[in-house]
Amino acid sequence: MAFENIKVTNQYKDKVALIELNRPGAMNALNRELMTELKDALHQLDEDENVRVIVLTGNEKAFAAGADIKQMADSGAIDMLKVDQFATWDQIKKTKKPIIAAVSGFALGGGCELSMTCDMIVASETARFGQPEITIGTMPGAGGTQRLTRAVGKARAMEMVLTGKFISGEEAQEAGLINKVVPVEVYLDEAVKCAEKVAEMSPVAARLAKESVLKAFDTPLEEGLQFERKNFYMTFASEDQKEGMKAFIEKRKPDFKGD
Repeated sequence: MAFENIKVTNQYKDKVALIELNRPGAMNALNRELMTELKDALHQLDEDENVRVIVLTGNEKAFAAGADIKQMADSGAIDMLKVDQFATWDQIKKTKKPIIAAVSGFALGGGCELSMTCDMIVASETARFGQPEITIGTMPGAGGTQRLTRAVGKARAMEMVLTGKFISGEEAQEAGLINKVVPVEVYLDEAVKCAEKVAEMSPVAARLAKESVLKAFDTPLEEGLQFERKNFYMTFASEDQKEGMKAFIEKRKPDFKGD
């Protein structure tokens, strides 16, 4: 599939695919065309048995500096309702395979929200996260008030959403928003290393485990525990579970096939 606003490569070993946002002249602003391509690419990779983990990145200056304001500036409420741009976001969050964001530079507005739809975030020392929509007369609409609050807590989320304050990679890690901060020269390599580690695991177990962790955000504890238990039992229907436990007993590295 040919794309104009993103690049997709499978060049990394161990079943890791890379998606690069590719609108450098616009700081990777998330216009509708880019988001549609991203949705399509994620769906394609989700169905590709040769891919187990996806890394999503931008460039050193910007992961994504926000939504494309020019596409929205003159829109009315009914216009926005008809466009239904969030249907694309809903498809992205349904991706079954683990997604790791590699963030450098600005991850603002929709860019911050996009990074938060990923399952893990590795950031460079130059990363800046923020929800500055308030400064242009609006508010987050792609999960910024919800995912950010769950990640960093009410007080810090309120400050970021109501004042437009940016936080550094170090602050984001301390707040629990991201996993790791590394020098800018290696941020993508570190994200790929993390992806390669996940790709070594059973893809069946990884999918069920991802579902179970995400369920914790949507349900009371007791319901979440029941969902986790069901998925735990499901792993015992896979050949990977048999191979994993056999390898443990035999003191060797397992060879997971995804069955």
